[in-house]
Amino acid sequence: MSDRLAVLPQYLLPKKAITSFAGLVAGSAMGGVTTAIIRRFIRRYDVNMAEAANPEPASYPTFNEFFTRALKDGARPLADAHWVCPVDGAISQFGAIERDQIFQAKGHRYSTQALVGGDAALAAQFENGHFATLYLSPRDYHRIHMPCDGTLTRMIYVPGELFSVNPTTARGVPGLFARNERVVCIFNTAHGPLALVLVGATIVGSMATVWHGLVNPPRRPTVTEWHYEGQGIELKKGAEMGRFLLGSTVVMLWPQGPTQFNPDWAPARPIRLGEKMANSVS
Repeated sequence: MSDRLAVLPQYLLPKKAITSFAGLVAGSAMGGVTTAIIRRFIRRYDVNMAEAANPEPASYPTFNEFFTRALKDGARPLADAHWVCPVDGAISQFGAIERDQIFQAKGHRYSTQALVGGDAALAAQFENGHFATLYLSPRDYHRIHMPCDGTLTRMIYVPGELFSVNPTTARGVPGLFARNERVVCIFNTAHGPLALVLVGATIVGSMATVWHGLVNPPRRPTVTEWHYEGQGIELKKGAEMGRFLLGSTVVMLWPQGPTQFNPDWAPARPIRLGEKMANSVS
């Protein structure tokens, strides 16, 4: 079966209604029912609870609190690199941005301008730059951390679809990551501007940042911006910056410049928070 045929049912499903219902269930404290759901999820996805700060499934009052669980101190040491991996998950794609085009999968590209919500001036800062698209599966740790030191300048909520973001859907849905709902976070760094784009998906009940809290719901009908220039919101490399309540994808953008990715990286390779992602080279 072709990938486009495999994703056809997603065009027909009431994705937003399914996602709203899943978010309601995941945020509800239902006692033993919640614990049973958590235990079944752990078995189904082989979740490693030994590295969780709180490894006891029955201690989480809601599924969301389990899903966004913290790790033990020291579980993810930071590599000596200019950019470290911001999440646990798997590599979707990474490499150079060709003018304003980001490679999604064979036969599919999308523009930086579409990804950031239509702001041409913002997108121009990443022309011929670099990107990394990182997929978080259900079994992964779902907090997102800073790949380098950064000072927050803007956050942009972009409404959109709620297609799945798994590899099959990435191959089958054109412009997927610039089509789904997303939260675009812009930082100033020692290496120039950095965009961390949190991409929503089916059953992703909400996305949150450490400075704002829940960004969605509500699901706003239009692009919405928050500006933070001069507020001194600084986050160090490895610090938590946000989280998914149910899993999705992060797209990173940074400007043109000599960049050397981790030579061990390849599409579909598993990744861990804090490992070497890339260095700026002279």
